[in-house]
Amino acid sequence: MVQQELGYVGYFDRESCDLDEFKVLTSQNLTADAVPYAVAVEKNVPVYDMDVLRTALTDADQRKSLLAEWARVLGKSAGVIVLKGAYADTSVIDRASDVFREIIEEEREGAGGEGDHFVASGANDRIWNALQKQCLRDPEGFALYFGNAAVAAACEAWLGPNYQMTAQVNQVRPGGKAQQAHRDYHLGFQTADSAARYPAHAHHLTAALTLQGAVAHCDMPVESGPTKLLPFSQLYAPGYLAFHDPAHRDHFEQAYIQLPLNKGDAVFFNPALFHAAGENSSSDIHRMANLLQVSSAFGRAMEAVDRAAMSQAVFPALAALKQRGDLSALEIEATIGATAEGYPFPTNLDTDPPVGGNAPDSQADILRRAVSEGWSESELADALSALRNRQAA
Repeated sequence: MVQQELGYVGYFDRESCDLDEFKVLTSQNLTADAVPYAVAVEKNVPVYDMDVLRTALTDADQRKSLLAEWARVLGKSAGVIVLKGAYADTSVIDRASDVFREIIEEEREGAGGEGDHFVASGANDRIWNALQKQCLRDPEGFALYFGNAAVAAACEAWLGPNYQMTAQVNQVRPGGKAQQAHRDYHLGFQTADSAARYPAHAHHLTAALTLQGAVAHCDMPVESGPTKLLPFSQLYAPGYLAFHDPAHRDHFEQAYIQLPLNKGDAVFFNPALFHAAGENSSSDIHRMANLLQVSSAFGRAMEAVDRAAMSQAVFPALAALKQRGDLSALEIEATIGATAEGYPFPTNLDTDPPVGGNAPDSQADILRRAVSEGWSESELADALSALRNRQAA
């Protein structure tokens, strides 16, 4: 592929998506000699016995070697690792599960349940920002839960120190349907057209900015629908466009693998790995997982800027310049890009859910609409205030 030969120079488009290349990349095999710390390789996924490796995390040299192996698998090999027995004491899991069930019941009685990613509303139970909610409700239980050296080591292996943890609990009841194949945050939450606007090297970079993880809160046999995974698929350069393509999704459905998990196991994978929650075809398993989405420390701007105030200040001038024809559509868009926050995250997904898509409106979306639709200054102020209230934690 031209883009790969040039080192991710240029842009991807739908024509960049070569199904045959995708099939070749995802037909590789991982051999045991490539992952010497793994206790087994199951369906191309290296499995690590943390009961054995826990002491390795306390030895500087062994730790560095183990984390290097994990990073190599996540970035250049299968793209996924399983940590068996990540939680040696599963009573910590049970305590957290009790808290999560309380929250689920309370939110179910309220107005929750909107805007879940990739699954129709009501097909499962989702707790947005489970990290903060667990911490505030049960600080000691939270400390015991996230005071986990294996989980921390997996995060550090891919992201380095000073990472930012977030978590969303997902409980899929019996009969819950599977997700469609997708990639994850950041570009995985964009439409194909939006992703195509980012240069090819940004597609390569985005996978290094987050790590996806899941902690099993119950035993998960295959019939309960543990995550469907396609090893090596994170290596496919135009994958943030391709996962929207029916042919690539069809191949995923033909080639994916699933691994059963036990309560206290954890799985971590590259966000660019094609994956999807499986269908819960069991009769009595309420499959609960705590989905960890961990971000690099580097995803932050250098200065704190009040972009809402800037948007309100520039709006009258921008509207007048548009009306007089002093700024073209392209120039108006450039002004909006320099003024408003163009990215809708981070936000409070309880009050600002991604209804109608994978992401809610951003400040820039609101300012853009205000200019194009001829809003009044007060209408814009009200809309920006409402956004600020929705995004507030």
